[in-house]
Amino acid sequence: MKTVLTIAGSDSSGGAGIQADLKTMMAHKVYGMSVITALTAQNTTGVAGIMEVTPEFVAQQMDCVFKDIRPDAVKIGMVSNAAIIKVIAEKLVEYKAENIVVDPVMVATSGSSLMQDDASQALRTLLLPLADVITPNVPEGEVLSGVKIETKADMLAAADRIASETGTSVLLKGGHLKDSADDLLFRDGKVSWFESERIENPNTHGTGCTLSSAIASNLALGHGMEESIRQAKAYITGALRNGLDLGKGSGPLNHAYRIN
Repeated sequence: MKTVLTIAGSDSSGGAGIQADLKTMMAHKVYGMSVITALTAQNTTGVAGIMEVTPEFVAQQMDCVFKDIRPDAVKIGMVSNAAIIKVIAEKLVEYKAENIVVDPVMVATSGSSLMQDDASQALRTLLLPLADVITPNVPEGEVLSGVKIETKADMLAAADRIASETGTSVLLKGGHLKDSADDLLFRDGKVSWFESERIENPNTHGTGCTLSSAIASNLALGHGMEESIRQAKAYITGALRNGLDLGKGSGPLNHAYRIN
């Protein structure tokens, strides 16, 4: 059985973070493991509180996982401060981790900030260069590139700049655009567009976590990068189309929609 590790925060309402990651991994029939970087008190309407795990305990969790059940892929989500980012980067290098997918989680779907001010620069310089692919949405892409993104041409310019600065592949998600929901993969100077229908569903809590975990799961299963993204997009499209409606705000996806 293939194995995938998520390094991310916990979502008490179960729709995002490690809970979404592990559900997604189960749906892809890989064995999921987790290193928790923070506890959050949140639901579909917002984040009420964040309790960070110490960098030392993050390192201890990673040691325990890599020394016993080595992951075939690693997904990284919420990393809220520079010290945690630094230790994660050190451990990834120490254990020569493979198939690293980084979702640069900066703001929750509800609009709540999930990253301290000192973390952004550490993310750019220490963690993103280690990734095989990073998966920013439009707001995150604007922060990382300094480019205002309103069109597909803007997406290309932003992805080019991020890739040049980090030396890694960039999957820039276009769901926030008005005229398109297409995603752009900028990899080794090559541009690939992934067209997708815009599904009218207000319940999008944890979609970024889910997509990045699905990509990591498919990489672990041996698929190439483009095929992993294609499979992951098909999975999340199906989850959105399933129409689960829970909570008073932006609700979660049904990660188990295709499990018989």
